[in-house]
Amino acid sequence: MIVVVSAFDETEAASTALSRSQRWVPEAAAVLRHHLLLPPDSISTAAELLEQDGWRLRPDPGDERVPFGAEPAPGENPLFAERVQKLDALHCSQESSRMAGLAQRLHGRAVGWVALQNEPG
Repeated sequence: MIVVVSAFDETEAASTALSRSQRWVPEAAAVLRHHLLLPPDSISTAAELLEQDGWRLRPDPGDERVPFGAEPAPGENPLFAERVQKLDALHCSQESSRMAGLAQRLHGRAVGWVALQNEPG
């Protein structure tokens, strides 16, 4: 899988991020991956809340091909919340807002998102 869209500027609209991508295939499913920085004592709560809507919370694998988007501060753990779905601007915006709210309630940060799809061919 390759990154086809990335959005780490909170002032950029999801529609703009999607429209600037030359690799994104709108008809194909993608892995939508939100990058979160959370304190250790909130990880299990975040996982429970996210699982209710089909999200999976997992540690940052340190994959050089998928940069994290922000350096963690002391006491922050880099995590991904991800699920497979078709992408559109409305749902990307809604999920970004949801992740930001969740992270804030848990004393963490949502730093952006990427979408991954299979390489063509």
